[in-house]
Amino acid sequence: MLTLYHGATSVCSQKARLSLAEIGLEYEGHLLDLMTGDQFDPDYLKLNPNAVVPTLVDDGTVVIESSLILEYLDETYNAGKLMPRDPELKAKTKLWLLRCLAIHGAINSLSFATVLRARQMAGKTPEQLEAMLRQMPNPISREKRRDLLENGVDSLHVEAALREMRSALADMAAMLAQYHWVSGPDYGLADIALLAYIDRLDRLAMSGLWEDEFPEVADWLERSKMRDSYKTAIASFVDPSAAEKMYQTAVTFWPAIARTWSDIRNGS
Repeated sequence: MLTLYHGATSVCSQKARLSLAEIGLEYEGHLLDLMTGDQFDPDYLKLNPNAVVPTLVDDGTVVIESSLILEYLDETYNAGKLMPRDPELKAKTKLWLLRCLAIHGAINSLSFATVLRARQMAGKTPEQLEAMLRQMPNPISREKRRDLLENGVDSLHVEAALREMRSALADMAAMLAQYHWVSGPDYGLADIALLAYIDRLDRLAMSGLWEDEFPEVADWLERSKMRDSYKTAIASFVDPSAAEKMYQTAVTFWPAIARTWSDIRNGS
C-alpha cells in the first residue's frame, strides 16, 4: 500500500494527489497540519529531513520532492503514460518538472507575503513566530520566511516571484497556443505539476496575472478544473468557507501585487 504524508492545501501535496488520482491509485493518507508544525515532528523528520510535504512511502522506499513523486508514480505504476512519447515534448515536460523548483519558490513567496502572513501574524505572538522560524532546518528558507513575515508584499522576494511567474506564464501560453495541454496533445505530467500552482494563484485573487495577457492559461485552468482528478485531489480538500475567507483577504493585497506586476510588464 502506498502511503502519502501530505497537507490538505499544500500545493506540492496537491501535485502528488493529482498524480495518484490520474493513475487511479489507492493510498493511505496521513494529513499533517503545517500551520501547527506537524512537519517538524521527529518521526516525520526521519522520513523527510527537509520538514516539508509531501512524502511518499512505497513498501519501504521513501520518495520526497513532489516532481520526483510524479515521475516515480508514473514510471512505477502507469507505464510512463503521463510522460509524452515525442522526444521534444518529453524534454519540455522534464524541463517543466525542473522549473517547478523555482516556481514553487515563487508561489511560496506570494502565499507567505499575503494571506499566510496575515494568518500567522494574527494567530501567533512574535515569540511564537520566532520559535516557528527556528524550527526550519534550512537557513536560507528560514531567512526568506523571516523577510516575508517582516515586509509582506514589499519584500524583494515578491518582485522576484512575480518575475519568475511572468516567465512561466508566458511559456505556458506559448505551449497552449500550439497544444490543448502544456504537456502536448494529451494531459500529462507538466499539467499535473503546474496545476496546483496556478490554482493557488487563482485562490490568492491573482488571476489578473494571466487573464488579459495570457488568456490561454485561463482556458487551460478551467479545462483542468473539469477533470475528476482536480475534484478528487484539490477541490475535495478545500473548505469552501475557508477558501472564501482566504480569497477575501487576498483581494486586499491585489492592488500592491498589480502595481509591481505592471512595473515588471513595462520593463521597470
